[in-house]
Amino acid sequence: MIILAATPIGNLGDASRRLVELLEQAPVVAAEDTRTTQRLLAGLGIANRPRLIALHDHNERQKAAELVELARGEDLVVLTDAGMPTVSDPGYGLVQTAAAAGVDVTVVPGPSAVLTALAVSGLPTDRFTFEGFPARKPGDRRRALAALAAEPRTMVFFEAPTRVTQTLADMAAAFGGDRRAVVARELTKLHEEVARGTLDELVGWAEAGVRGELAIVVAGSERRETPLEDAVAQVLALVADGGRLKEAAAEVAAATGRSSRELYQAALAAR
Repeated sequence: MIILAATPIGNLGDASRRLVELLEQAPVVAAEDTRTTQRLLAGLGIANRPRLIALHDHNERQKAAELVELARGEDLVVLTDAGMPTVSDPGYGLVQTAAAAGVDVTVVPGPSAVLTALAVSGLPTDRFTFEGFPARKPGDRRRALAALAAEPRTMVFFEAPTRVTQTLADMAAAFGGDRRAVVARELTKLHEEVARGTLDELVGWAEAGVRGELAIVVAGSERRETPLEDAVAQVLALVADGGRLKEAAAEVAAATGRSSRELYQAALAAR
């Protein structure tokens, strides 16, 4: 079978006894970075030297079928550099292939940067959404964030330190500078830091320079959905002022949280 094993996101002391026992017996390990896995084995005092196979974003599609067949005959442990495989890390394609082929998949749970950042944020945890890494291209990132402006659930993102300032600025533009947010840096490590504030305040914080692994947690929108009749009236008012219907529907949708398609069709019917 395939065993997805979560590894520490920083502090090696977070490795579970079950993970240690698994690695002490594992015959084969598919690793995101074999060098990182070798350091993990050494850091945990694992005497076992399993066969290591590289499994990363660039080769997962080609390797998945081969690894699934291997897992029919012996256990295959899957590790990423930190945290849970498949969550913004390699492994999803492998699990998808295994499920289609009828090969069993199980999990050795453990640390999660998503849940750790959410728990420490102080923002609502009853409902949340994980959005992964924002797009690297500025235009794509801004469009994706604009689509989340009315999201009522707490949102968790990952981001690289070189892009965090611009991403926070784009979030402020999309969500409003007064939206509450948290940047969690180097979680569980020696220099762990949790910065809280509004998005505007966090942009200023990040401008001083940020290093390390980052998670951004943003409060959901508290905006209530505008009644359809009122939203359609706003669309028609923009059209009456010379705007095009499609653009007017999109503008009102972004401001009200309603569907631009719904607004377009309703306004078209009302004309």
